[in-house]
Amino acid sequence: MTELANVLYEKFGYREFRPGQERVIRSVLEGKDTIAILPTGTGKSLCYQLPSYLLPGSTLIVSPLVALMEDQASSMRRKGEKRVVALNSFLSYQEKKRILSQLQLYKFIFVSPEMLLQEKVENRLRQLDLSLIVVDEAHCISQWGFDFRPDYLRIGEIFNRARPPILALTATADQQVIQDISIYLHMKQPIVEKQSLDRPNLTYVIEKMNSSDKTKWIEERVEQTIGPGIIYVASRKRADQLATILTEKGYSVAAYHAGKEQEDRALIQEQYIRGEVEWICATNAFGMGIHKDDIRQVIHEHLPHTIASYIQEVGRAGRDGKLACAVLLYAQEDENITRFIIHNDMPDRFEVEHYTERMQAGLSPAESAVLAGLSETAKRVIDFYLSQMPLEKVYARIEELQRNKEMDLLQMLSVIHSEICIRKKILDLFGEEHETNLDTCCSVCGLGEIDWLRKTKEAEVQRTMTYSWDERIDVLLGI
Repeated sequence: MTELANVLYEKFGYREFRPGQERVIRSVLEGKDTIAILPTGTGKSLCYQLPSYLLPGSTLIVSPLVALMEDQASSMRRKGEKRVVALNSFLSYQEKKRILSQLQLYKFIFVSPEMLLQEKVENRLRQLDLSLIVVDEAHCISQWGFDFRPDYLRIGEIFNRARPPILALTATADQQVIQDISIYLHMKQPIVEKQSLDRPNLTYVIEKMNSSDKTKWIEERVEQTIGPGIIYVASRKRADQLATILTEKGYSVAAYHAGKEQEDRALIQEQYIRGEVEWICATNAFGMGIHKDDIRQVIHEHLPHTIASYIQEVGRAGRDGKLACAVLLYAQEDENITRFIIHNDMPDRFEVEHYTERMQAGLSPAESAVLAGLSETAKRVIDFYLSQMPLEKVYARIEELQRNKEMDLLQMLSVIHSEICIRKKILDLFGEEHETNLDTCCSVCGLGEIDWLRKTKEAEVQRTMTYSWDERIDVLLGI
C-alpha cells in the first residue's frame, strides 16, 4: 500500500480514491498550482485535507459563504480534527483577536475573501508557515467576482509574492472560467484536472407552462413524489410564500434565504440534513457545501441566470449515486423577468458618470454613491474597476459585463428550447461529448412514467416542528 493509500484509509476510512482525487493530491504535493474540476459529491475537500496531513505547515482555505465554511469546519471537528478554525464576520471582536493571536496553532484555517483582505488578517497570515492555499468554489471568481464580490478578484494579489501552491476547487468550469481562475489567482502554469460533468443517475426534465400553473404543479409534485427535495425560486418573498402554501397543505417544508437570521438558517439546514424537513423552498443562498447525499429532486421554479449555476444547483441531487431528478419549470415571461434582474444588478454608464462626478466635486464615496442611486454592491464593483483602469475603460468593462450576462442567459435558453437531448446539450456547452443512451436521460429523449419517483404508499404527513430556544440549541448541537 502506498503512503497516500495509507493516509486515505487511516485518516478517512476509504480504500480507494475517487476519479481525479489522487492526481490532484499528487500535483499539490509536488508543489504545483492546480485547478481541480470535480463534480458535486466526488470528494473535493479530500483533495486538500489529505495532502495537508503530509505537509508541514498550515492550510488556508478561502471559502465564499459563512455557512459553507462553518459546515466544513464542523464536519472536520466531528471526525476528530481539532486544529481547525473559521475566520468570519460573525466572530466578535474579542473572538477574532484571540484567534488571530493563536493562528499558528491551527492546521486548517477557513476565511472569506473579504476577511482575507482585512489588513490585520493579511499581516497575520504572512507571518505563518503556510504549506497550501485552497480556493474553494473557485468558479465564484468568474460568477461573482466581476459584478458581485470584487474582492474575489483580489485574492491573487495578496499571494503574488513567494507563496505555497494554490489549489482551486470547483464542480463546474468551462474554458473561460478556467482562464479567469488562473489569471486572477496569479497561478503559475497550473495543472488542470477535469472530470466529466455528466451524472448518469440524474434525469433532466423541462416542463413548459403558464406562470399561473407553477404553484399547482409543485403542489401535485410534492403530493405524488418522494423527497427529499429542493425547490429553487427567484426571490425571498416567493420562498416564504411557497413554503407557507405547502406547509398549510400538510407537507414538511421550510423556507431558506439570506433574509433569515443566521441561527434560523443554521437550524433549517440542520433539520433538512437530519430528515426532519423534507422539502426546502430556497433562493440560491441554499445548497453550496450542504452534505446531504439522498436528495432525490431539485426543482427550479425560475429561470437560472447561467448554465453553470444551474449545473451547480441540480448537482446537489443524487450524490448517493441513486436515481435523482432535476426539473425546470419554464414560462415564456420568465425570460424577460430574468433579463431585468441580471441587468438591473449592474451599474450603467450614467450611474458611473454621476458617481465619479460627485467625487470629483469633493463629496465622499459614500455620499456620491447615495446621490448616484448605487447599491453597496454596485459601489464596490465600480470602486474595484476604478482602481484597476481609467474611467473610459471602466465604461467599456461595464458594457462588456452586460453583454456577457446576456450571452449566459441565451445559453440557458438554448438548453430550454433545444430539440436535442438536454444532457447532450449541457455537456456540449462545456466542451464534453455524450454518447451513452440512458432510459432515464431527459424529457427530450422521452421518459414515460418515472415510477421510482412516485410515492408507493400514503405519505405520513409530518407536522412542522416549532422549537423553543433550548430545543433549537439541542438541534444545532446534534443532541
